[in-house]
Amino acid sequence: MTGPLALDPARSALVLVDLMDRIVALPLEPRKGTEVLTAAQELAAAFRAVGAPVVLVRVERPGVTEQPPGSGLVPGLAHPGDIEIVKRTIGAFQGTDLNARLRERGVSTLVFGGIATNLGVESTARAALDLGYDLVLVEDATAALTAAEHESSTRLDFPRLGTVVTVDQVRFVAG
Repeated sequence: MTGPLALDPARSALVLVDLMDRIVALPLEPRKGTEVLTAAQELAAAFRAVGAPVVLVRVERPGVTEQPPGSGLVPGLAHPGDIEIVKRTIGAFQGTDLNARLRERGVSTLVFGGIATNLGVESTARAALDLGYDLVLVEDATAALTAAEHESSTRLDFPRLGTVVTVDQVRFVAG
């Protein structure tokens, strides 16, 4: 896509996957976790400004008494009113109330960012597509453990799932 994408704030939600200290700190490609975080924060601010939901997903390892250090969301990422989802699988829909929480808000379009492109982000996006959501995947708000994994998702898989854009292309239609 080359031009801006006009989203309806009443029907759209931002889904940010696994922006936790220990994951943002991993060696990532094609951009650093801190760059993904900056892009995600810019998107979240835009969504909050128009009253659209922001979903923050984080993973917890099942069957352990204590999560590894850095398992919380990056400090300052969550704001009052955000939806926080704790997942225990690769994707954020299985075993959570994410679908119900989005449906009760009338959401039909999901905009994705997070880490890792080919794991948590893509798994959650695929499940969302199966549930009937329209998908927008923000390439420069994602990263993976290798450039090849990121490129495979963003160039091969994501265009088949939804619309691939950059942060600068995300816009909202006037209410």
